[in-house]
Amino acid sequence: MAAPGSEMAVAAAAGPEELVCARGRNRKAVLCQRCGSRVLLPGTAIFARRELFLPSMKKKTALVASSDPDGDVLQDHWLVDDMFSFENVGFTKDVGNIKFLICADCEIGPIGWHCLDDKKSFYVALDRVSHE
Repeated sequence: MAAPGSEMAVAAAAGPEELVCARGRNRKAVLCQRCGSRVLLPGTAIFARRELFLPSMKKKTALVASSDPDGDVLQDHWLVDDMFSFENVGFTKDVGNIKFLICADCEIGPIGWHCLDDKKSFYVALDRVSHE
């Protein structure tokens, strides 16, 4: 069995073209980078490009407490239109009209973004998850 870190490095190195099927959906399962918990099953999300700011990866308590977080503007995401499509995801408290998506098992995040004004758009950043 390969070391967990090496599998994640390979998954992170895979570009969107290796992860997206002909129908534009995720070809592989989406996993938490930290604990390996399954976030999405294959075929449940659509590849989308949208610039979104996500604070740096932290435990949920540190994420909510941070008033001016550092982070990244990420462009490649998995778009999910129903929160019940997730296998395992948690949400932070509201930060303005945004909830950040986190791993429900280890509470690391944010792995994604959800605007409360749009009930059908949940974004998971490809750079914040691994694939299997």
